[in-house]
Amino acid sequence: MDKFFYYNNLYLLYKGLLKESNSEIFDLYYGENMTMQEIADYKQVSKSRIGLIIKNVEKKLDNYENSLHLYRTNLKLRALLELKDSQSIKKGITNILKGE
Repeated sequence: MDKFFYYNNLYLLYKGLLKESNSEIFDLYYGENMTMQEIADYKQVSKSRIGLIIKNVEKKLDNYENSLHLYRTNLKLRALLELKDSQSIKKGITNILKGE
């Protein structure tokens, strides 16, 4: 899966759990597609500091997803929306509720 797409989606799900300052930097990088150097210049900090913040936020987002599974569940539900057979849909929902 495309790293950019994956982290952008995780961010949309879990951004409320992040510090506001880290969230802003992450959004500038992934949401606004700014480079680390552009963000560093804008925030008046070093490029390495921006890189560290982005890596830390990625790690936090991975931890949130590994614990809460919101992204994975969202993908499963979206796939169920494509189905036409109500029995398959019910089975899929039951599996999601069971944590499968």
